[in-house]
This record gives sequence, C-alpha cells and structure tokens, in this order.
Amino acid sequence: MSSHGTVASGSLKERSISELLLSLCAFYTKNEGRFSSLYAHALNILGSHIASAAFPDELALSERIQKRLARQHRESDAMKFIELHQRLSRQNVIQKRSAVIYFLLTLGDDQQMYQPFQQDSLFLNMPGLASSTWSLPGQSSSASRLEEKPSASRITLSSSGIGSMSSKEISSSTLLREAHSNSVLVAHTPMPQYFSTPAASSGTNQPSHARPSAADPKNLSAEVKSDSSNAGEPNSTAFASVEHISEANLLRDILFVFQGIEGKWMHYSQKEDAYRIDEKCFVSPSVKDLCHKLAELGWLYNKVQKFIDTRSRDEAYGLVGQSFLAALTSELTEYYRLVAVLEAQQLDSSRSGTLTLKRLVVWTQDPLHRLKFLGVLVDGCKRLKGGALVSALYAYSRHGDPYLKALVNSILTQVYKPLNKMLNSWIFDGELVDHFVEFFIASGANVAQEKLWKSKYSLHSPMLPSFVTKELAQKILIIGKSINFLHQRCHDHTQLHVASMKQWYINEKGEATFSSMTGPSLVKVVDVAYQETSKHLLHVLHNKYNFTKHLKALRRYLLLGQGDFIRHLMDLLDPDLSKPATSLYLHNLTGVLESAIRATNAQFDDQDILTRLDVKLLEASQGDKGWDVFSLHYHVDGPIETVFDEEVMAKYLRVFNFLWRAKRIEYYVANIWREMMCNFRTLHKTEGLQSILHRCQIMTSTMVHFISQLQYYITFEVMECCWASLEKQVQEAEDLDQIIVAHNDFLKRIAAQCLLDDSNDSKEILVDLRQLFNLILEFQQKLSVFFTDCLKDAALRQAFDAQLQKRTLKGEWGTSSKELDAEEERRTQFIVTCVGYHERRFIVLQEAYEEMLKEFLKRLGQHREQRLQFLCFRLDFNEHYQQTVPSNTTVPKMP
Repeated sequence: MSSHGTVASGSLKERSISELLLSLCAFYTKNEGRFSSLYAHALNILGSHIASAAFPDELALSERIQKRLARQHRESDAMKFIELHQRLSRQNVIQKRSAVIYFLLTLGDDQQMYQPFQQDSLFLNMPGLASSTWSLPGQSSSASRLEEKPSASRITLSSSGIGSMSSKEISSSTLLREAHSNSVLVAHTPMPQYFSTPAASSGTNQPSHARPSAADPKNLSAEVKSDSSNAGEPNSTAFASVEHISEANLLRDILFVFQGIEGKWMHYSQKEDAYRIDEKCFVSPSVKDLCHKLAELGWLYNKVQKFIDTRSRDEAYGLVGQSFLAALTSELTEYYRLVAVLEAQQLDSSRSGTLTLKRLVVWTQDPLHRLKFLGVLVDGCKRLKGGALVSALYAYSRHGDPYLKALVNSILTQVYKPLNKMLNSWIFDGELVDHFVEFFIASGANVAQEKLWKSKYSLHSPMLPSFVTKELAQKILIIGKSINFLHQRCHDHTQLHVASMKQWYINEKGEATFSSMTGPSLVKVVDVAYQETSKHLLHVLHNKYNFTKHLKALRRYLLLGQGDFIRHLMDLLDPDLSKPATSLYLHNLTGVLESAIRATNAQFDDQDILTRLDVKLLEASQGDKGWDVFSLHYHVDGPIETVFDEEVMAKYLRVFNFLWRAKRIEYYVANIWREMMCNFRTLHKTEGLQSILHRCQIMTSTMVHFISQLQYYITFEVMECCWASLEKQVQEAEDLDQIIVAHNDFLKRIAAQCLLDDSNDSKEILVDLRQLFNLILEFQQKLSVFFTDCLKDAALRQAFDAQLQKRTLKGEWGTSSKELDAEEERRTQFIVTCVGYHERRFIVLQEAYEEMLKEFLKRLGQHREQRLQFLCFRLDFNEHYQQTVPSNTTVPKMP
C-alpha cells in the first residue's frame, strides 16, 4: 500500500473519532458553554498519553454504571445499557472494552463542571509512560504506573549500584524516534497513539494534506478557544495568577533538588520535611506526584550528606566511624556521576527531548532504592561507633535482597579494616592501638605490673562485634595478654611462629574483603595464635619459674601436707605457743622453724622453696595464746605472683589457721589418750577412783573418735580429692586463665567443705566446732589437774605403805592406830573432796560436750554439702546421739 493510502486511512479513523466525540459531548450536554468545555477536556485526554494505571474489571465497571443509572432513577437507560453491553461483548470489534467503558464512565460524570484550560507540552510529551488518569478539580487522580519499554536508550548501572550513565550508551536516534514534538496549545495536540497510524505512532510527522479537515486540530482549537472565552468566562479569573511550568524547567529544578539545592519552583518545606512544588505553580496531580517522587532522591541525598558533614567534624568518632563516612562518600561519588550524566542529558533534551520526567523516574529507581537503604543505615548507626557500628552494619547484611546485601558487604569491607588492623596488632604483637575506644578489648590505666594479667586488659562488651562470639573474643583477649605477660613479666621476647600469618585475611584473589577478614578464616588464625602463645607461656612458667614446685610447696606447708614436719614443729613449738601471745618473739619462732626443717624430710626440698617459708604472727587479742596467733607464710614473687596474689594468699592463711587449729586439737587429744593410758595403770586399783576414771575414759574415747573422723575427712575427703582434681586441671590447662580458675576453684572447694565459706549454715556449724575444740582443750586441762592430784595422793599412799613395810621388816609394829586412823582420814577426805570435786567438773563438762556435739551433728546433717552430711553419719554411726535429735532433723543413713 502506498503512503498516500495509509494517510488516507488514518484520516478516516481520525474523522470517525472526532465525530464520535462530538456526538457524545452533544448527548451529555444541553448548553453550548458546557459543550465546549467538555469537548475541550475530552480532546485533551485523547491528545495525551495518559491512561489508567489499572483499569477496573469490565464486569465491575458495568455494575458501577448500572448502579449510577439506578440512583438517578434512569431504569430504562440501565436496561438499554445492559442490552448494548451484551451485544458489545458478543462482538470482538473492540479489544480494550474495559478501557473504553472506563473512558465513557469518566466522560459521563456530570458531578462537577469541567473547566477549560490549556495544556502545556509537559502533560503531553511523556513517551513510554502511562500515568494516572486526569482528575477534575477536587477529584484525586489514579495511581500512576510505569510502562517503560526496553529500547536502545538505557542506563548502565555501575558496580556500586547508584549508577553512572554515559551519553555514549544512549542512542540519540532512538530517543529522537521516541520523542514527540507537541506544542503548548491544544490546537497542536496530535492524535493519541491508541488511534494513530503506524507512522504516527513511530513519531514520524505526517504531511499536512493528510490531516482530516473535518476534525482538524487547528480548527477544533479555534472553536474551543472561542467557546471557552464565552462560556467559560466566569472561571477565567481562577487561573489568572497561576503560572504554567514546562517540563524542561521542572527537569532542571529536579536536577538541582537531586544535589540538595532548591530550584526556582521546587522548594524545601520545613513543615513536611520534603521538597514540594510552589503552590503558585500549576501542574497536574500526576506530574506533581512524579516530581515529589523524584524529589525524594534529593531528600535522601541531603540526609546522608548531612550525616557525613556532621560526623566528619566529630574528632571522637574514631577510625571505624571515619571509614564508614568514607564508604558513604564513595557511594555518593557514584551518585554524583549519575547526576552529571543526567545534567548532560537535560541539556541535550532541550533540543531533542530525550530526557523526560517518566524516563527520569525509570532511570533513578536503582539509585533511589540504594539511597533509601543508605538512609536506613544512617538512622541505625548515627549514635554508634567502633565495634558497635560494625555490629549494626553486620545486622543489615543479613538482608534477603542480594543487591542490598552486596551493598552492605562493600561498606563493611571498608568499615571493618581499622578493627582488623587493631586485631592483627593485638594477636601478633600484643599492642593495643585504640585511641578512640573502638576495639572490644580495653586497657586499664595505672595498673601495677603485678596485676597485669588480671586487671590490665579486659573485654569491652559494648564494642564486641556481633559476629565474634564470647568464646572467640576471650581467646583473642588471652592471646594479647599472653604476649604482654611474656614481654613485661617473664622478660621473654621469643619470636613465635604465628607471626608468619600476619596476612591471613588476604583471599585467593589477593583482596581483603569482609568475608575473608571474618568467619572461618578469623576463627582459624585465632585458634592457631591462641594455642601457640598459651603453650609457650605455660612452658615458661613451669620450667623457668617452677610454678608446679611452688604449688606443691604450698600444699605441703600451708595445707599441712608434710606430716612429719608439722608434727615435729608442734612438738618444738608447744612450750612457746602455750604461753600468752604477747610473750612471743618472731626470731625465736623462726629458729624453731629452721630446726624443724633440718630435722625432717623438709630439708630435702629446693633451697629456693625453703627460703620462702617463714613464720607470721597474727594480730593478738586479749587472752590469746601463742597457738591462736601463730601461722606459716610463703613468700611469692615474679610471674607466679599472678596466680598466688594477695587475695589467694589470704585464702591460704585462712585455711591454714583452720587446719592448724584442728591439728592442734588432734595433737592434744593424742596427749590426753597417752596420759590416760599411762596413769590408768597406776590409779585404776585405787579405791574410789574407778568411777571417775571410767568417765574420763568414755570422754577420751568420744573425743578421739570425733577428732579422728574429722581429721580423716579433712585430710582425705577434702584435701586429697581437691588436690588430685587441681593437678589434673593444671596438666590439662591450655592457658594461664584456666590455671588461675582451677586454682581458685580448688581453694573455693576447700573453703566450702571445711565450713570456711560465707554461707550462714557454715558459719553456725563452724562456731559449734570451735566450741567443741574449746571443750576438748578444757577437758585436757582439767584432766591434767586431776591426774596431778591423783598422783600426789598415790605418792602419799605409796610412802605410807613403804614405811609400813620397812617397820615390819625391822620387827616393829608397822603403824600405830593413830597413824592408821590419820591415813584413813586423809584418804577418805581425798576421795570425798578432791575426787568428788573433779568428778562434778567432769560431769558438767561431759554434758556440755555431748549437748554441743548433738547440736553440731544436727546442723551438719542439714548442710547442703553432701560430704559434710556423710561426715555426720560417720560421727554418729551407731545412732548414739540420734535419740535426742529433733524429729524434723534428717540424719543421713548409709545406703
């Protein structure tokens, strides 16, 4: 077909559409003024590229029209519409019936008077974009949607995601073919693409002779102008002060807004916190929505840039924070490139029309999405720094969108580098370079060398990144502490093999990414460094500073593990320690200590250990004996002082005092039993002493049983079991912290099982135990006095019998009646007064001892420590004391 035939065919279509439009407007209007206004508005709609974002369902539209006709009491018209719609549905003449019916519904809405107005080319020149349907004054427009078709004109996004655009990548010829040269006046409005010929839809200008004369836009425009000037005169003042803006001017303003600068017609609203078009300017609602949507990009840019400007002036923001700002600046640099390309396109658009609002919306979708996410990052990280900032960014990296995940990972790679540098300095050199308190390891100021391990360095939990577990952070802390401890306390500067792994975070491509600086690679290098540094530190402590030997020395001397030494020391010290505490002299006791060392197996210990052993006298109270203030002390210095610090040595002293007191009672009970056995042979045949001697034997046996069971419990169930556990833990320890924890746990277990902890139950039982010890000491003193008196009486009896025998051998009377009566009187008086007095004292003492022992067993059976409950069973194995124990007291039974 020739071009002339094609044009003629197009003219026929245009004529039929114009006639149909005229007939429709004439049908819905009764006066000429309203006809002209309605016809001009319909012509503007057809001459634009505006369509509904999503046409309602055809059936829904039909029901809507029927309901409207019914509300207007036009039932006949409703029936006629149903009939026509059914006939139309049976024919496939019109493909987009929903669009046509929706157009008719909108055109037939007579609720408002349509006002004639001229359309700027801004509303007509929108190729490839279907915006919302035009709204009447007072009506809201439909939601817009983009229908940008792929063409040779496209934007190539950069790796950063903000996007950069080169003018070389945009085909000028394609953009020109897509552009439409529409004029400002309605008379110059071309036919819409829906009804144009293929030549018209492709953007090619038609010859003037091919345009239809019956519906020539120029003629129609002239008619509309004349009608609107007459019929629409009352409304003409409404637009007298309205300024119409061209699309090119709006584009220029939007590009300014992209850079955070107010334009001529677009200004920042403090009230709405957004960029808005000046109210004095007239644009359609759909275009206004487009402009406001595009202006969001500038608002986001301002938000990010303001954060960068504010934080860059904060000197305390730290290296991690500055890296975050640098990453944001890098993203904005890519954004600047996009704006520069858009400005170049805008300059070319003034001649070719390649840049439009709708194209701009399409091209800025990815940058808008990216800037929105950067704004979210800024809001979430505005008050954070250091490791906390990295944790917050890492939380955003767990996004399901791979595009956003890649963005956060690229930012994290830059932000984490300062922390990674600090980490490397710490685990390889033991240096903590953290001037802005950003690292998760903190260093204490003015800490003594003796407290370097325990107090100098610690974890700073608020700065601990979320991807670093507490266990991993503890290992990292120990690595640096071990290196510093070796350098400063052990004076060991051995170069460890782990230093060769300083470039561990470089991946196979030779890059340092966030994933290569964290995750399994970080765990691996920390494990290697932890094992090597800790192993070397323990080797130095065990071999160079004899940690194990000092630990065993404390066990032998302060925990009374060297039995022969302790026994001999008590024998030597008994005369001195039985004196008042104020009469003791430290140099005398030190001499006795040295004598005990030379006389026992302690002499074979290392000289370094023996020189550290010394005597220490506690502060004496009124009435204290030497036994109450005497104690042994072990001097500790050097690196091992980290384990045996002042607090630990105070615990040793407390345990020593308890063990020393118990050992003293055992020593005195042994003396009681020995004295009892020796004197019993002499006195058991003495008339009148059998009862009291039997009582003393019972009391002695009870005390021997009590103290022997108590010593067995302390020596074997407490000391030996705890010591065996400590030795095992020390051998299996991987670092110094584990040794310290094991040793502290060792002392804690001893304290709990020896009633030395701070619980109320233990304190009450310990008070009862000390009362029992005091009663045993009192019994020993009274028994000594009793035996002294008995031995004096035995000596007098022996002297009388010897004199009697001597006289008998000489052949004389052995004694006179007077002497015999006097001797009998003396013996009777001794039994009645002296023995009776001692027996009453023993009875009172025995009752007090038994009552205290019963109370002790009662509380011991209720203690939470299971070993103490079994001690209670052994002390009352035959249930001798159970008869007087209250029914609510549980005495453990042997299973």
